[in-house]
Amino acid sequence: MIRSIVLAGAALFVALLPAAGETPQRLRTEKTEIVIETVVGGLNRPWGLAFLPDGRMLVTERPGRLRLVSETEQLLPPLNGTPRVHVGEGGDAGLLDVALDPRSSVNCLVYLTYSEPREGGAATAAGRGQLNAAGTALESFRVIFRQEPGISSEIHFGSGLALPPDGKLFVSTGERGQPDRAQDLSDHLGKLIRINPDGSVPFDNPFVSREDARPEIWSYGHRNIEGLALQPRMDWLWAGEFGPTGGDEINIIEPGRNYGWPPVSWGEHVDGRKIPTSATRPDLSDAVRHGTPSVSFSGMTSYTGSAIPNWRGNLFLAGLGSGGLIRLTLNATCVVSEERISFGERIRQVVQGPDGQIYLLTDEENGRILRLEPVR
Repeated sequence: MIRSIVLAGAALFVALLPAAGETPQRLRTEKTEIVIETVVGGLNRPWGLAFLPDGRMLVTERPGRLRLVSETEQLLPPLNGTPRVHVGEGGDAGLLDVALDPRSSVNCLVYLTYSEPREGGAATAAGRGQLNAAGTALESFRVIFRQEPGISSEIHFGSGLALPPDGKLFVSTGERGQPDRAQDLSDHLGKLIRINPDGSVPFDNPFVSREDARPEIWSYGHRNIEGLALQPRMDWLWAGEFGPTGGDEINIIEPGRNYGWPPVSWGEHVDGRKIPTSATRPDLSDAVRHGTPSVSFSGMTSYTGSAIPNWRGNLFLAGLGSGGLIRLTLNATCVVSEERISFGERIRQVVQGPDGQIYLLTDEENGRILRLEPVR
């Protein structure tokens, strides 16, 4: 059954987030009491966060910087060797997600997504490079995916990354404010992309044999996916997608499927025009859950840690417009219950650390990395 995320009962808790060096704040949630601690501050619109095998963190800043946080939780100067990015005014562009190769302890490979400058506009791109031994630069960086075509628009770059156990790479894209292109298989706008880590196309992609389709496409009919999360053991790929005005979606992605944008939506056009609901088109894949008013799903993670046992197996989503963290209890692919934990700030990303704690990024000009720990 498709259940909507409703506003009633949301934002029950508002945390006063501590600045770096301040005493951590306590917050009681439905299942556990947590401590909120600022790891580092001073980040300009942080977007993506990834942990190196030795516990250091890589964090992206939208203006185009990749930063390293040391083992002693010190924010280090920007790394050299990152790609040139397009940063627009008031949009979504910039240096976006970051992820590590599963064998990064051996090959030191780091993947980035970003808005690449193009003649007449910009487009989502993904690339990879090797983190040098000193931790000061990405070396031999090269582009492995370029969204086509480039568009003169500052919105909907998507840019979530996911690396499943089969060794492939997922890259989410947005429709760049041109809704109808999400249904057009001849370009990459509004699609979820699946490639090999070197940028080549897997032989088993669903449209690889169609001359009228881009072979990198895994699914289509997406408005703007920013969050991707793999659910261990089940091999489910969850995606968080921005709706128009309301109608934000959580989907489980299946190859070759059409997820409905723009013919159907659980939201409305920004000018108030109605859109047929997904229930009117059973031939299109419907959301597992949808949110109205807008939740603004961003980062996602499936929590598998033991540090906060009452949250184990839950799906977490970062909320921009909703200003907090959304915790979903699951029974297979069904959402059993929802809790919203409001921090009063835009939360861009949620990541599970190697210590089993949950880490968040705040989407601010003086953004922070927050750590959530259980009260002991």
